[in-house]
Amino acid sequence: MTTFVLVPGAHTGGWVWREVAGVLREAGAEAHPVSLTGMDGGREAGPGTDLETHVRDVVELIDRLDGPRVVLVGHGYGVHPVLGAADRRPERVAGIVHLDTAPPRNGEPALALVPDPGLRGRTARRAGEGGGDGDGGPLPPPRPDEWHRWGSTAGVSAETLELLSRRAAPQPLRTLTRPLRLTGAALELPSTGVLCTANGSSIAAVEALAGFGDPRFTALADPRVGFFEIGTGHWPMLSRPGELAGILLRAAAGEGHRVAASAVERPPHLEPFVLDVPERRRERIGHVDLHLPDGPSDRASGGTPVGGPRPAVVFVHGGPLPAGVRPTPRDWPAFVGYARRAAGLGVVGVTLDHRLHGPGDHARAAEDVAAAVGLVRADPRVDAERVALWFFSGGGPLSAPWLAAPPPWLRCVAATYPLLAPLPAGPPPDPRFRPVEAVRGAGRLPIVLTRVELEHPALAATVGEFLTAAGECGADVEVIDVPGAHHGFETVDRTEEARDAVERAVRSVVRHLDGCRSNG
Repeated sequence: MTTFVLVPGAHTGGWVWREVAGVLREAGAEAHPVSLTGMDGGREAGPGTDLETHVRDVVELIDRLDGPRVVLVGHGYGVHPVLGAADRRPERVAGIVHLDTAPPRNGEPALALVPDPGLRGRTARRAGEGGGDGDGGPLPPPRPDEWHRWGSTAGVSAETLELLSRRAAPQPLRTLTRPLRLTGAALELPSTGVLCTANGSSIAAVEALAGFGDPRFTALADPRVGFFEIGTGHWPMLSRPGELAGILLRAAAGEGHRVAASAVERPPHLEPFVLDVPERRRERIGHVDLHLPDGPSDRASGGTPVGGPRPAVVFVHGGPLPAGVRPTPRDWPAFVGYARRAAGLGVVGVTLDHRLHGPGDHARAAEDVAAAVGLVRADPRVDAERVALWFFSGGGPLSAPWLAAPPPWLRCVAATYPLLAPLPAGPPPDPRFRPVEAVRGAGRLPIVLTRVELEHPALAATVGEFLTAAGECGADVEVIDVPGAHHGFETVDRTEEARDAVERAVRSVVRHLDGCRSNG
């Protein structure tokens, strides 16, 4: 008989597991929903209630159970006390289930994994008001229209959201701000990630993260780690309790998708570029690389190519990407390939690294892009009046300031499999980075948009919103469709259609660099 300990997320009590627990018991398992101290159904919180208090809550329950080993399930914030308890009682734990939450690290507070940057900021300020030790008073529970700040509410009815708010408890602030302390014992236990796809997570995304070289994610390729997907939002215990219970039973049996070691050793984004492009001379200046066209030019001597300065196209990678990604995006085959192809057509191809490491980083990433553009335009080999910007994937929001008020030297904006509108599952974006609204200010600025047939549905929907808005305001958009292609097709799909799409897009952008445009 499997024994499950079900630990809820922030503001909620063990009652959220009622239906899941019922299905597990019908299947012959034991199920023990937990109400942590200060939560609905738990012991009353005192002034010293913190993360360690919640860890003790789980440890005490484990010690009372008769079963020799238990499966610990943590939803959102709940995985922090789960890991803390598993670290103290590893011999009693058969496995850990992370329900729609990233794995926290030793020394990391739960606040670091709160998805909404605005909520993180307000909570941090409240903690600061208490002298930085979390005495700024408990975090008030969300209203029905605020639960999305903790994760997508897809699949949860309005009535259930009302119930969530009625039963929600203020979250003791120290539970979010005190760091999680681990010896490492919990990390040796089998674990399973249950990914809620309507909240933006997926097995494909996990495999991409594992291939980025950051140790936090390469560990996900351990054979002791399995994954399941469930097609709902962040509260599957409320939206799909029966399906979730079935997944928990399978996880306890050792089932689940394993990330192949090859996804780490040779991830798709490091496969060769779809076009066979010759090497070009490259100069590295800080976080910017210039891929130079043929012709005599010498930056040290202030020389410029024969015929005068050349136009430039700046390629802006997507994100968010972990800060520890190696190699960094400007060295990825796709961006190097695009820059070399542009240089082959007589244009300076520019790649850069920017700091879009999390959902709240768009402002500083935009600063990095603006600084790179300034550096490029100041180079004597570059025609400062003929520059194009090309955005990819999650870097799409960074196009918004340029679309909203395009400077006269900006001859074209391109976007490839981009994010162009807020995702329903994501936190509210900074209003400065909404291309679907910014396009109304683009005037006659040429826009070259490449979209793939097999795009992630959520991203494809944002492209549709953008094209609708562009049509309403008469924006000049050229759409290049890539049949049978996936997100990141330049290193994934080695087809004639993929090669043709890249060539068409590059030549279109270069053509706009050679011409004139009106801001009318």
